[in-house]
Amino acid sequence: MITASIVTYKHHFLDIEPVLRSLLASPVDIIYIIDHSVDIMPELLQELEEFRSRVFTGEPILKEKVDKGLKMIYLPHHNNGYGGGHNVAIKQAITVGSEYHIVVNPDIWFGPRVVPALKKYMDSHKNVAHMMPKILFPNGQIQRLAKMLPTPFNIFGRACMPPALIKKENDIFELTHSGFTMTLNVPFLSGCFMFFRTSVLKELEGFDERFFLYAEDIDITRRMHQRYQTLYYPEVPVYHKFSRASHHSMRLFFIHIMNIIKYFNKWGWFYDEERDMINKRLEEQIQMGGIKD
Repeated sequence: MITASIVTYKHHFLDIEPVLRSLLASPVDIIYIIDHSVDIMPELLQELEEFRSRVFTGEPILKEKVDKGLKMIYLPHHNNGYGGGHNVAIKQAITVGSEYHIVVNPDIWFGPRVVPALKKYMDSHKNVAHMMPKILFPNGQIQRLAKMLPTPFNIFGRACMPPALIKKENDIFELTHSGFTMTLNVPFLSGCFMFFRTSVLKELEGFDERFFLYAEDIDITRRMHQRYQTLYYPEVPVYHKFSRASHHSMRLFFIHIMNIIKYFNKWGWFYDEERDMINKRLEEQIQMGGIKD
């Protein structure tokens, strides 16, 4: 069984229709929609019900999936953050016996080959706990969302220094020299699309809810990376609007900074021996041409 979850906050139906259609066209058995915007809950719920009725009765392929048991479950919930919202769905996914769970942003869409390809790879590689496909902007350009574990300079230098002065360091951090064509065991994968082995989510008790928004993806990938492989897999693409909301909102920028501080308080600021070892190992892996299957 494959389950998936989307966390919404003041999203309208048109914002999430592309990702819903992507999931419905994939071998996903249950889609959980965790809605943190309880003030507009009736509007989104009504639109979802209309969509369910329109799509499930008007499109034979999707109606056939529903007849076989596909479910779309709407769960209004108090706003306990991005990771906390997904934890609501993850707990339910564990209860129903999910084998793989997909965490997706509302602004993602992808073709029907993506989920089967990830499932096939993880079926035959039991030491892989988490995979992220190639992430593209809508115009087809690569988004550099597979990264090394960050140092304080990587994060705060990007925010405070001219890009030209930190380009070399930034290129190393964002794995630019890999060309994004290699399968790599990466310790920091973006939360916009996360394909998890559900048993490992259960083992690690999901996302750390101390991270309300931002840095929860670094933390969960790193915790999984300590015990399993966490792969960047460029063989299939997904598309992501990538609005960089914290660059346009002082409130979100403050939340971003506070959660990055929490991350370094948890894992270490300037002294982090494990980070140095993991990043060095990733550099060597790139020099060897990535993981050969």
